[in-house]
Amino acid sequence: MALPRWQERYPMPVGRWSRSWDRFVALWAGINLLCVAFDISYVPIRTFWLQRNLYPIPSVPLVVPLAAIPDITPWVDPIKGIEPHRETQAYLRQFRQLDAALRVQPVGAALSPAQLSLLQRQRQLTLTLIETNPFLASEGSGTLEKIKSRLRQRVNTDSARDAARTLFSTAWLQQHGWQGERLFWQEQVLPLVATNYWRSIDGNGRPTDHFWRIDLLLFQSVFALDILLRVIRLRRRLPGLSWRDALLRRWIDLPLLLPFWRWLRLLPVVERLQSSGLITIEPLRAVVSRAVVALLAVELFEVLALQLLDGAQGVIRSRQWPQRIRSLCSHQSVSGSKEERELAALVRIWAPLLLSQVLPRLGPELQGVLGYALKQSFENSVVPAPLRPLQPLLGVETGLGQQLASGMVESLLDLSKKTGQQLSRRDQQQLDLLQRVLDRFWEELAVALEQGEGLARSQELLCVLIDGLKGTYLSQISRSSIETLIRELDALTTAAASADFPASAASPKAAPATPQP
Repeated sequence: MALPRWQERYPMPVGRWSRSWDRFVALWAGINLLCVAFDISYVPIRTFWLQRNLYPIPSVPLVVPLAAIPDITPWVDPIKGIEPHRETQAYLRQFRQLDAALRVQPVGAALSPAQLSLLQRQRQLTLTLIETNPFLASEGSGTLEKIKSRLRQRVNTDSARDAARTLFSTAWLQQHGWQGERLFWQEQVLPLVATNYWRSIDGNGRPTDHFWRIDLLLFQSVFALDILLRVIRLRRRLPGLSWRDALLRRWIDLPLLLPFWRWLRLLPVVERLQSSGLITIEPLRAVVSRAVVALLAVELFEVLALQLLDGAQGVIRSRQWPQRIRSLCSHQSVSGSKEERELAALVRIWAPLLLSQVLPRLGPELQGVLGYALKQSFENSVVPAPLRPLQPLLGVETGLGQQLASGMVESLLDLSKKTGQQLSRRDQQQLDLLQRVLDRFWEELAVALEQGEGLARSQELLCVLIDGLKGTYLSQISRSSIETLIRELDALTTAAASADFPASAASPKAAPATPQP
């Protein structure tokens, strides 16, 4: 039994340079796939890269800081066309001024005119932030809702505007002090405000994205060179192959050159990693395909079985059935020729076997059958009824029957052996005679079916038989039987792996590898 497919050696390109280049391109394609995944996911999760914090429970302000991760937003934001939002940046600058003015303010002390002006300015900016919602530019309306919810919870009120007025009022600050309020704003509100941004639009009306330049310069140029080398390698192995057909054979590499639908690059990357021998995905593919087979096998088997049986019924019900039988004759068959006479060749092979080997071994049994038949014949016709009770006559009758049976069987067997030996010889005239017999048989069978009611009755009976076969066979197909077959396949595959894999591993050069394009 053959080895499981994931334990077979994948054909590798000939030559150390080719193998090294293919593995380099496979690894480079893997790196490109990671870059594409990062580029696609950067804008949706930019808040994480900006703050580098994890929130395990969204409804609870529990923060897990990841300070080991560097801040990459200053380098990636210009590539994505992301700029700081003017309104939220002005809000943050104003809060820093207010914080610097109130940081030395003791609890319960009166505020100076400058502090009151800054406090009133921050209150107005907060109300404007709630009313205008500048987070729409970054599709972050949910961020504003979080800010409003935290303000309401801080003051224990139902209105975010009333909460903002209360938090920046003199009475609230004199009662709670600025140090406690400062921690609330810096830990729960300002980080959300800082996530807002503005993204520019290019000439096509799309958000700016310059990643395609990096992709084209560093990755797609390498992929184009590799595809060209693979096509040249393929045309060297198949000189008659045109450039177009060679490129079409590398259709799986097309996503590597597309500037859109870049997530489709997963297919060529996995194929290259598999073909270069860096990874093997056959076990995963086998598990997935087996699960699909287990889900669809019952319906698939039913459809195939019905199609085959319905096709057989259609052939049987056809009025051209006698003509189909007559077309089996060599002089009417399109594919019939003197070199390809399959039925005559089968008769020439099986007839010697039956006549010269099988029938001679049945000699004793045939003698017993024929002797018993002759004895019964003698008892009923040769010996008169009044003389049958005499034992000597019965003994003579039995002996005579056995002698006659033995002689007849031996004669028939001798004739069978000679006929089989004669048929086993290659003789063109004999082959023509056998072909003539078979042609005559098909002709007479077609004529017999055309005459009388035999054709209609045979068609009716065969169709009824197939209908019964449909009900019997299809009723036996079930999900449990398919699962049993899959378990049996697993057992056979495991046995093949334990029996054949060590032998193949001991002789890895048993079969030369075929270079892949």
